[in-house]
Amino acid sequence: MKKKKTSPQNEYWQALEIAHRIVFGYGHLTWEWNKGIRSYLHPMMFALLYKVLALLGLDTPWLMMKAPRLLQSILSAVGDLYLYKLSHALFGDRVAKWTLFSQLANWFMFFCFTRTLSNSLETVLTLVGLYYWPCMRVSSSKVPTDSRKWGLAVAALACAIRPTSAITWVYVGILELFLTGDRFKFFVLEVVPIGALVFGVTFLLDRVMYGSWILVPLNFLKFNFLSSGGDYYGTHKWHWYFTQGFLVMLFTFLPFFIVGIIKCKCWKLSGLIAWALGLYSVLGHKEFRFVLPVLPVALMFSGYSLAILEGPLSQGRIRKESLNSYVKWPPKLRFAIFFLLITNIPMAFYMSLVHQRGTEDVMNYLSKEAHNERVRSILFLMPCHATPYYSSLHRNLPMRFLDCSPREDRGILDESDRFMMDPVGFATEFASSWSVPSHIVLFESEEILLRDFLSSHSFREIRRFFHAHFKVDRNLQASVVVYALIGH
Repeated sequence: MKKKKTSPQNEYWQALEIAHRIVFGYGHLTWEWNKGIRSYLHPMMFALLYKVLALLGLDTPWLMMKAPRLLQSILSAVGDLYLYKLSHALFGDRVAKWTLFSQLANWFMFFCFTRTLSNSLETVLTLVGLYYWPCMRVSSSKVPTDSRKWGLAVAALACAIRPTSAITWVYVGILELFLTGDRFKFFVLEVVPIGALVFGVTFLLDRVMYGSWILVPLNFLKFNFLSSGGDYYGTHKWHWYFTQGFLVMLFTFLPFFIVGIIKCKCWKLSGLIAWALGLYSVLGHKEFRFVLPVLPVALMFSGYSLAILEGPLSQGRIRKESLNSYVKWPPKLRFAIFFLLITNIPMAFYMSLVHQRGTEDVMNYLSKEAHNERVRSILFLMPCHATPYYSSLHRNLPMRFLDCSPREDRGILDESDRFMMDPVGFATEFASSWSVPSHIVLFESEEILLRDFLSSHSFREIRRFFHAHFKVDRNLQASVVVYALIGH
């Protein structure tokens, strides 16, 4: 594996930061927006939320941080609902209930689904879309009239938000093409006009926001697939999703997932998982969140496996029973539920509430200080995009972080890498031409090395926030430390 940089916090930098700039006129545009490989469709959702808060005079720092998460939580609940509906349509009531349990209990879904990532919205749209596609059902006669058109519209929207979502929908589309009785109608009268409408609206939105004609999916394809630009942020072996990534996401649901696949024999869904993991494995740069859309599908198999533990099968579907039977779970089922809860819930809460919380806590603190006019400017001497930015500070103050934009010449180190390799040397050189900030934010691992430098430039420590118990990418970043200029 090549060295992996600290992963940019896309939930802030590719969504909320852009939305904040749209509404309030200030916010940082990362290099992706300069290259035109991101669509404004996803940030616009949060921009509308920010605009409502501003019009109502409710754009306080606290609400600016909490409202987007609340909106995403509502959207995630829609995803949960459609996962239940899809499971119910495929396997019946009991599997649907255990699938929903698996979704709510899985540590990674708990940790990631309500974050304001484009992958989270992509997952919601995937679940909604799959429900409406006739090819995913045992019998297309049970599908509501014109549901395929809704499925196509949702699929097109998902691809407009994240072009890599096409990996999922190409599989579903090919499946539908082989199973449908009227291929001409499907392709010419549905795929073409619905796709053209959705992408046309997105194209016009990006034209307005970028100020020029930008074909985002093409730019995205060129950067991530044709030039392997994403590899700049680190690579893993081709088999990483199969041997590590997806297994960690499933965690203790893995054995139930495997049993469910064997017992269910639902090749359409298992094929979708294998297809998605296989194509994402071709890309060098890999992250857990990239395959989030197929995790609920995998948890559907876990739900099937748990339903089998509750009672016998009936003609390939789980037999419905009275509510009273649910209070008489077999010992194996009770043990399975206890095992899944005791292994997932602590991890879910730890990863969501404890691990790497310092970067958010420090911005909450700085936001309050800035609104009390005790902060004049901020320098982040840490790996790039380690903290939220203006969307959390919600104050138009000068701020500076270390750049990590991809270089055309891979041999040239960016500011973030140079700082991590030699914190003292970089800081000394940087200070020779800086505009002295009132506050400096850095991780404890580098702060230890820079204490003499900070002291010599009249900075003193004022706050320290816990961040992590264990190492993730590079050094152990145990705390986030805030230094202020003496006398400020």
